[in-house]
Amino acid sequence: MKKNKIKNKIEGFSKLTKYEKIAWVNKTYFQDDKSSLKQIEQYWVNDSDLQKIHDEFSENTISNFLLPLGLAPNFLIDGKDYTIPMAIEESSVVAAACKAAKFWRKRGGFKTKIIDFKKTGQVHFIFNGDIDKLKIFFNKIKRKLINDCEKISQNMIKRGGGILDIELLDKTIDLDNYFQLNATFDTVDSMGANFINSCLEQFAKSLNREALIHEPFSINEKQIQVIMSILSNYTPECLVRAEVSCPVEDLESEFNTEGFAYKFEQAIKIAKSQKERAVTHNKGIMNGIDAVVIATGNDFRAIEAGIHAYAARNGKYSSLSDVKIKNGVLNFWVELPISIGTVGGITSLHPLVKWCLKLLQNPTGKELMKIVAVAGLAQNFGALSSLVSSGIQKGHMKMHLINILNALKASEDEKNKLIDFFKSNVVSYSSVEKELIKLRNNEF
Repeated sequence: MKKNKIKNKIEGFSKLTKYEKIAWVNKTYFQDDKSSLKQIEQYWVNDSDLQKIHDEFSENTISNFLLPLGLAPNFLIDGKDYTIPMAIEESSVVAAACKAAKFWRKRGGFKTKIIDFKKTGQVHFIFNGDIDKLKIFFNKIKRKLINDCEKISQNMIKRGGGILDIELLDKTIDLDNYFQLNATFDTVDSMGANFINSCLEQFAKSLNREALIHEPFSINEKQIQVIMSILSNYTPECLVRAEVSCPVEDLESEFNTEGFAYKFEQAIKIAKSQKERAVTHNKGIMNGIDAVVIATGNDFRAIEAGIHAYAARNGKYSSLSDVKIKNGVLNFWVELPISIGTVGGITSLHPLVKWCLKLLQNPTGKELMKIVAVAGLAQNFGALSSLVSSGIQKGHMKMHLINILNALKASEDEKNKLIDFFKSNVVSYSSVEKELIKLRNNEF
C-alpha cells in the first residue's frame, strides 16, 4: 500500500496541460486503457473555444460532467407564465414539478413575496481590553470604515445596492475576547460574494489601522487581532415566501383520497416535530431548488447550507414548509433564505446558463429568488401528495424504469415492450431484470 501511494504521487500537476494530466491519470490508474481516454474525450465540446471556456471554469479540468437539463412548463407565478429549467438527473423531480404546476395553475397559481433582501458578512476579531472603550472606538470609526470602501462600492451603489450598515457585536459569551464587525449589504442582482468579501477585508485593514492611532486605547488594546473576514452563507434577512391555496374539496377530488387534506396537514406537522422526517422532507424541497439554482449558474452549496441552517434556527431542525386549513381552505407555504444572482459568476459565461436565464425572461435577482422558492414548494407539494395518497414508490419507480432498462442494456424494442408491461406491474430492479430475461428467451 505504501509503495502504491508513493508511486501515485505527483508534483506540479496543475502546471501540466490538459492532455498531460489525462495521460498521467490514464497511465497511473487505468493502465493506459484506451476506453478510459474515450470516456473522457466523448464529453468534450466540439467547439474548441467553447470547451476552453468550460476548462477555465475550474482547476485541473479534464472533461465536462453533464447533467440533464429538463423543463417544467405551466408555472403561473404572480400572474406571470414561466417555464422553469431544472438541471437534475432524477426524472421524477421534473415530473412532479410539472404536475404541481398544472394543478395550481387552475387555482390561481403561486403567490410570492420578498420579505427582506439583506446579505451579511463578518470581520471576526479578538480584543483583549475594555469593552466600553471598544464601543466608543467603533462608533468613532464606523463612517470611516464605510468611506474606505468607496472604490469597492461605487459600481454596486450605481446599481442601487451597497453597504447598508455595520454593527459591533459582542460575542464574548461564546468565546473569550471575541467580537465581530457584522455588516449588511444589498447586492442587487448579483450574489455578491466577491463584493462582500472585498469590503470585509477592507474593514479589517481599516480597523487595525485606526486602532493603532486611537489614543484612549492602551498599548495592549491597540493590538486588535483580526482572525478572518468572510461573508456568511446564512442569510435569514434575504428571505422569500411562496404560497398556494385552494378549497379542501379540490384536493379531495383531484387525488381521490379520503381525508387527503387532513393527511397532508399531518404530514407537515410530523416534519415540524420530527427531525428524522424533516431532513427527508426538506431534501424534497431542495430537489426543486437545487435543480433551478444549478441551471441558472448559482452556488447550490451555499444555498443548501444557508437553508438547512435556517431550518434549525429555533434550536431544532424542522420542516421548511408550513400549512394551515381554515374555513375549508388549505394554505400551503414556504419561507426560505435564498442568496442568489443573475449577474456575475458564470451567468454571463456559461452558454446554457445564459439560455436558462433568457428562458426565465431575464429575471432580476429578486425575481429569481421567487422562482426558486416556487420550485421548492412545488416539489414539496408533489412529494407530500404522493406520500399521503398512492405512496412515493409507485410514481418514482415508474420514472426510474428507463434507468433500470438502460443499466440492463435493453434495446429500444425491449424498452417499449417492458414500459408497457410495467404500466400495470410493480417496478423493481429484480422484477425488470426477470421480465427482460423472459422477453429475451421468448417467454414474455
